[in-house]
Amino acid sequence: MQMKIVTLLCSTGLGLLLACHSALAQQNFDEVEIEVLQVRENIYMLVGSGGNITVQTGDDGVLLVDTQYAPLSDRILAKIHELSDRPLRYILNTHHHADHTGGNANLRAAGRTEVGGKVGGDIVDAGEGAAIIAHENALLHMVTPSSGEQAPADGWPTLTYLISHRDLWFNNEGVRMIHQPAAHTDGDSIVYFRRSDVIATGDVYVTNMYPFIDMASGGSIQGVIAAANNLVEMIIPVYGQDGGTLVIPGHGRLSDIGDVINWREMLTIIRDRIQAMIDRGMTLEEVQAARPTQDYDARWGRDSGFWTTTQFIEAVYLNLSSAGEG
Repeated sequence: MQMKIVTLLCSTGLGLLLACHSALAQQNFDEVEIEVLQVRENIYMLVGSGGNITVQTGDDGVLLVDTQYAPLSDRILAKIHELSDRPLRYILNTHHHADHTGGNANLRAAGRTEVGGKVGGDIVDAGEGAAIIAHENALLHMVTPSSGEQAPADGWPTLTYLISHRDLWFNNEGVRMIHQPAAHTDGDSIVYFRRSDVIATGDVYVTNMYPFIDMASGGSIQGVIAAANNLVEMIIPVYGQDGGTLVIPGHGRLSDIGDVINWREMLTIIRDRIQAMIDRGMTLEEVQAARPTQDYDARWGRDSGFWTTTQFIEAVYLNLSSAGEG
């Protein structure tokens, strides 16, 4: 009964989406299995419930990108311990939503923060708790009750950044967090592992649905397209649109440049179609009836669940309409 009520609320408009996002997080996790895919020599993708987790291992310790839901933390830690016997040092959050940050507090408590420099070849510990890094806007959404995604204080980022990127050197490679303004939210980061040539995107890129444009948290269709353009610029293929840089999406399967180019093309074409309909004076209902996503629905569309095709069209329409009024 509870899930039926949540599904009904989630179908009634954008104003309730954040509350629905939190409510859907209250699901049964008992049967969730954490699957591990080795992406590179020391980079792994963990798939369970919620956003994909990226794991980097090495002599310095373990670095995570995102943490899924809190009830899965023990299973996630068990998988991490199978991959490395070194301490968990860093958690990087791609944005604030609970399906990517719900396990922050539990996993942070299982780690240890490092102090710059080493003694006798070992990293100096500052104490219990891994460092959590995110864009400043992600932290603001976590601490603001009106966002609908307030997280426990011990799961909030301990370090933030405000400029275009933040760098760290860990496990013998450069790791760069790059802000993607006003995309899925206004606090999105993608994470680039330079030596491994792997990008963890968070929800600015997914493979199993249309993008959730969280307008209440500063998201926009133009920002999602800009993020897709940035990803394409960063990726170097082996040949044509095959191989090379690997991309771990916020949700869905491991990707390469061909997948991201198809995503960018889909977003751009749908954006342009809806903009043209707005320019002709069509109402939201008329745009939805015209089905501007029809030829892409088999690949990315959803008729039910948290984020449907109808809601995606509504978000794009309202986003473009408000931009035109400005």
